[in-house]
Amino acid sequence: MRRRTAIAVLPALAILIARLPRGSAETAQIYRIGFLSSVNFAPGSVSDNLAKGVLHNLAHLGYTLGTNLEIEKRSAGAQVERLPGLVDELVAAHVAVMVTNNYPGALAAKRGTSKIPIVLAGGGDPVKTGLVASLARPGGNITGISDVAAELAPKRLEFLKEAAPQLRRVAMLWNANDLGMSMRYEASAAAARKLGISVESLGVREPNDFDDAFRAMERDKPDGLLMV
Repeated sequence: MRRRTAIAVLPALAILIARLPRGSAETAQIYRIGFLSSVNFAPGSVSDNLAKGVLHNLAHLGYTLGTNLEIEKRSAGAQVERLPGLVDELVAAHVAVMVTNNYPGALAAKRGTSKIPIVLAGGGDPVKTGLVASLARPGGNITGISDVAAELAPKRLEFLKEAAPQLRRVAMLWNANDLGMSMRYEASAAAARKLGISVESLGVREPNDFDDAFRAMERDKPDGLLMV
C-alpha cells in the first residue's frame, strides 16, 4: 500500500474521529482504532504500510499513540474464515472505527457490526461488490475510497502488449478469495480477448496455492505475467 493510499483514506478517518464525542478538559478522550487485515502485518506489507501511513498522518492532526490514540490490530493470516471472529474481537475491544484494506475484511466487518464505522481502502469498487448502495448515498456504516483498478488493469495489459509486441499468451495471478480482485481479473481477461491474447487463469486462495501456480507456468511458459 503506497503512502498516497493512506493519505486518501485519511480524510474519511479524520472526519469520523472528529465527529466522535470528546471527553472533558480534565479527562482527555482516547480513541481506539481497529486495523483488520486478511493477511499479516509484516514489515513492508500492504496492511502494515496502511496502518503506519494512517497513524503518521493522524499525528499531524493531533492524534498520537499513547496520548489520545490507541490501536488494535487483527490479522487472519491469509485464512479469511477467521475474519468474522476477529471482527468480534474488535467490537469487544470497543474500537471507535475499523480500518481494512480489502474486500474480505470489509465484508466481514459489515456483517459483524452495523454501529462501528468502517473505513475501506483497496477493496475495489464497493458498489459493484455490494458493500454500499451507491457512491452518492452509500448508506450503512462503510466509507473510504473507491478505486478504479478494474479499469486500470486492462490498461496495464495494453502497456504489457506494447512493451512485448510478441505477447500472445499471458498468465494472470490474483487472489480468488477477494471479490474485488476477481473483478479486476475479469476485466483484464476481457481486455486480453479483445487484443487477441489468450489467458492462463491462476487464481490463488492461500499461500500454498502459489507453488501450483508457478509449476503451471513452468510447464507451459506464458509470454508475460500480469499480477492483478
